[in-house]
Amino acid sequence: MHFNLSDEQKLIRNAVDKFIRNDYSFDARKKVLALENGFSPEHWRQFADMGWLGIPFSEDQGGLGGGVVDIVQVMEAFGTGMVLEPYLSAIVLAGGLIARGGSAAQQEALLPALIGGEKLLAVAYTERESRFNPADVQTRAEKSGDGYLISGEKAVVLGAPTADALIVSARTGGGRLDTQGISLFLVDSKAPGVEITGYRTMDGGCAGNVRLNKVQVGADALIGGEGAGFALLDEAVDHATVAACADALGAMQSAMRKTVEYLKTRKQFGVPIGSFQALQHRAVDLFTAVEACRSMVLMASLKVTDKDPVARRMAVSAAKQFVGEKARLVAQQAVQMHGGIGMTEELDIGHYFRRLTMFCAQFGTTDYHLKRYADLMAAAA
Repeated sequence: MHFNLSDEQKLIRNAVDKFIRNDYSFDARKKVLALENGFSPEHWRQFADMGWLGIPFSEDQGGLGGGVVDIVQVMEAFGTGMVLEPYLSAIVLAGGLIARGGSAAQQEALLPALIGGEKLLAVAYTERESRFNPADVQTRAEKSGDGYLISGEKAVVLGAPTADALIVSARTGGGRLDTQGISLFLVDSKAPGVEITGYRTMDGGCAGNVRLNKVQVGADALIGGEGAGFALLDEAVDHATVAACADALGAMQSAMRKTVEYLKTRKQFGVPIGSFQALQHRAVDLFTAVEACRSMVLMASLKVTDKDPVARRMAVSAAKQFVGEKARLVAQQAVQMHGGIGMTEELDIGHYFRRLTMFCAQFGTTDYHLKRYADLMAAAA
């Protein structure tokens, strides 16, 4: 099988790498971090001008028609610079849902604005007690005239404070853990009854808790069929999980590289500490972890489009569990080998630690995905 990148994919990767080098240094990122929205609108417009916001969407939808491997190239490069802009939440997750499950009218109204950088979306599917399971939904949508009344609460919704609209999962039928009976609705974030409490995540990104109190939506707000939203949501979350793994791979690579550079320059007893054999062995462990994760991300990017949902879920869970485990190793070892300075705000290595720690709990912990993989294996036996 041929695993080399195409010329187009190389161009995309080189362009994003150049942006990180020239416009997203650690000092530049700190200025973005200080902005009220938690990301730079100027950078977002630049992403749109470069065509990066259109990569996941087909040419018929106004995009570039890129595949998962193209998205992985962007996300891995973003991870090297710890990019704060909501590419994962607005484009990969929310945009992917609209592209795969939205009606023609919804796609026509939203996708050009997403691709042009004029509108932001967020997906509100996690709840306080759901423990990463998208089928664990207590938010309800009741029939009301020609539309629905939605009530419930969502927690840790990535990109919620800056979103123009939310894609909300709500139960129109079935029991709490049933996959059937879950519907997806497009909700204006400024609609009466919508309350968003925003906050910063540990890596500097933006998220929010969403409360919906009898929010009225029309029948045209339904994404996909009534009660059939779980399959769409599950697929979209798996795609976002692979993209998050690629972001973590980029962060791990930068953390490893910066740690090796530090070992070459930091001196103790008159010699660089990188000359100590014990630290050399630990540096090799970091390199091995990063390269092993690269293989897992590649595997997941190829399998996430599998038409068999079981094969897709198993591949994604295998990658998330493995990359999560290695991300924790790389983050901890990088800080330890830097010593006390690794914990300071002034040095970027501590920020990589937080980025990778955040990833470990994003879209499911290692324990969650290990169990999901085991349950899928047992069901297939």
